[in-house]
Amino acid sequence: MASTYPVYRFDSFIVRTPSSSVVNGLRADDRGNPTYAGVLAEHAAYIHAVSRAGVEVTVLPPLEAFPDSIFVEDPALVFPEGAILLRPGAPTRAGETAEIAPVLKRLFSTVLDLPRGFADGGDVLTTQNSVMIGLSARTNREGAEALIECLARLGRKGEIVETPKDVLHFKTDCSLVDEETVLTTERLERSGVFKGFRTLLVPAGEEAAANALRVNDVVFVGSDYPRTAELLAAKGYDVVPLRTTEIGKIDAGLSCMSLRWRRG
Repeated sequence: MASTYPVYRFDSFIVRTPSSSVVNGLRADDRGNPTYAGVLAEHAAYIHAVSRAGVEVTVLPPLEAFPDSIFVEDPALVFPEGAILLRPGAPTRAGETAEIAPVLKRLFSTVLDLPRGFADGGDVLTTQNSVMIGLSARTNREGAEALIECLARLGRKGEIVETPKDVLHFKTDCSLVDEETVLTTERLERSGVFKGFRTLLVPAGEEAAANALRVNDVVFVGSDYPRTAELLAAKGYDVVPLRTTEIGKIDAGLSCMSLRWRRG
């Protein structure tokens, strides 16, 4: 049975130190390479901030062979009930699953393997009622259907939704900020996938801010998006801005840099 805790209540994180090869990470919109020093600094600030929010952080070593391996959320999913090893949709990232598997097998008594298809964790939004799986260039229907089967084995319900065209991941355009509220872009909100939720629309021009991250009592937002931070603060959320300028150059946001769960 799924945990009765709110899905944003965590006490454990896994992150991976960026490798120097991170500057060659995948990107759909080429805005130039990030600097290695810049990515390291943003990643260190991220670890510090989430630690202050009340979680224990496990830091994995860098993987030079995998430039995008800083984004540990894509090759696996974790829940209090167990972990699921995924099959990333980008060929260059396929080997990341085998790298993180031993870690998850030490930490979880139940670790399932996605048996077929492709699925990235960045396309998966966990809500109190279901686990939403967005179809995208990185997650196909075969993988999403297989993931629903794995989720059922953990006592969780999965549902398939559509990711807007030309959007890398479902969570590029959304994040859960409380049990009933989703921060999202106008283009994703128009799709109707969030029926039953209250939606907060990020201001025009700050679409990337939709990938915020709620950790316990804090909502982390990219510091390049002040109007979104103001919107959330006005709604009563405790907002902490985090710099994502460099990681944003490789199509990344706040959720993709960690695996998050509650042990108890």
